[in-house]
Amino acid sequence: MATEQELQSLFNTLDTDQDGKVSLNELFSSPGLSAVILAETGASSPQELLAQYNSNGGITFEELKEAVKKASNFN
Repeated sequence: MATEQELQSLFNTLDTDQDGKVSLNELFSSPGLSAVILAETGASSPQELLAQYNSNGGITFEELKEAVKKASNFN
């Protein structure tokens, strides 16, 4: 279970272009961090995660936080 601060740090690390969202390419560029995100959200793949929350070319921190809350992995 991640805290909001841990999740924000992970998100910031994945958001390499610092546009406020994590794209599919950014998720694939860091497999280890992607695995943590997938474990926290319960998604089976980056594609599944983005299919659920990708309304703007990537997943925002708020959308990621919502996904983690839905998976009941948020402290």
